[in-house]
Amino acid sequence: MAEVIAQEKQGGSKQRKKLIRVDMTPMVDLGFLLITFFMFTTNFTKPNVMDLGLPAKDPHPPTISDVVIDQKNQITFILGKDNRVFYHQSYKEELNKNNLKETNFSGINITKIISEAYNNAPNKGKFTIIVEPTDDANYKNLVDVLDNIAISKKERYGVTDIKPWEKKVYEELIR
Repeated sequence: MAEVIAQEKQGGSKQRKKLIRVDMTPMVDLGFLLITFFMFTTNFTKPNVMDLGLPAKDPHPPTISDVVIDQKNQITFILGKDNRVFYHQSYKEELNKNNLKETNFSGINITKIISEAYNNAPNKGKFTIIVEPTDDANYKNLVDVLDNIAISKKERYGVTDIKPWEKKVYEELIR
């Protein structure tokens, strides 16, 4: 058991002092009880998770004609290096350095671009946002774009690899 013993003073005093013995066992037990109590009652931090809202499995999958989306009913964001973001609404044959526009994450730029594209879409029910990160993009930019999509309250979006014809125009632009 843990104990503290006080020793007598040696000297010329005529009174003899008794030894004081303090048993520390109850104090140690109380300390461990308090530690255990606080460990069980503490709220641990919960990890932050972004909900992607994946669709449920459809028992009747759509046909090819239902899946194909007109370029005017979608907007494509290309995430590049150095926090650069490019976007377009062009067909494969029409895309060039002039059609691939650049924006940034300051203010409400991406949300504003999404709302303008939505307002110009011929079929608003099929309006889709496509996000294409390049190999040079960072994860923070992808999360920022997904946050802007959530802010704009558009439910149809997808994340995919950049297409070769888009990559060619993108590489011409970043040189």
